[in-house]
Amino acid sequence: MHRHELTDEQWKQLEPLIPARRGPRTKKGDRQFVNAVLWRVKTGAPWRDLPERYGPWKTVYNRFGRWATRGVWEGLFKALQLQVDDVGSLLDATIIRAHQDASGAKGGADAMLWAVLEEAFLPRSTPCAPPRANRSK
Repeated sequence: MHRHELTDEQWKQLEPLIPARRGPRTKKGDRQFVNAVLWRVKTGAPWRDLPERYGPWKTVYNRFGRWATRGVWEGLFKALQLQVDDVGSLLDATIIRAHQDASGAKGGADAMLWAVLEEAFLPRSTPCAPPRANRSK
């Protein structure tokens, strides 16, 4: 079993929630498809970088899109949803995005940017006079 794949216990819980197939059976099966989607979501890699053990990336991508359109993913998430305790909950915010104005990007505070640039480019020493050229007579 690979790092981002479902354990046997997790699959036993998820398998009854998988909708019946429309059309021919897949070569890799439903579990490999779900594992492929989990790998893609956890790694953040492009679909084209999907490992070969999951089958053709385009097939997995197309099936993922069909499930999303039919609302299968939403049904799975709702079925697996845990009851949240009002007394104690934990949220993990490993990524916090700021608005572009917060970083001084276009539309941000230009005055602050110019003040920083002026400070950075202040002369650090007094320039010496250039040497006089020898004048020939």
